[in-house]
Amino acid sequence: MSDDPNLPPDTPPDPVPPLDPIPDREPDPRAGRAAFDRRMLEALVCPQTQAPLSYDADRQELVSRAAGLAYPIRGGIPVMLADEARQLD
Repeated sequence: MSDDPNLPPDTPPDPVPPLDPIPDREPDPRAGRAAFDRRMLEALVCPQTQAPLSYDADRQELVSRAAGLAYPIRGGIPVMLADEARQLD
C-alpha cells in the first residue's frame, strides 16, 4: 500500500531491488569476466564425492581434489557436470 494520494489504493508497493553481491576486496584482474561469488563455496560440493571444493581464481574453476576434477566457471556460474570437468594432473 502506498501513502501517495495520486496512486489508486490497490497499487502494490514497488519491489525491493536485489542486493548486490559482496565485492572482492581487490579489483578483479580478470576484467571482462563475470565474477564468481565466493559465498557459493559454502553451499556447493563435488557432485561426484560430496567433498568440499576449492576456488582457483586464475583458471576460473572449482577444484575437487577428492574426485580429481576441476569444474569450469562460465560467466560467473559453476558448471557442475562431470562431462564438462577437467581431469587434474
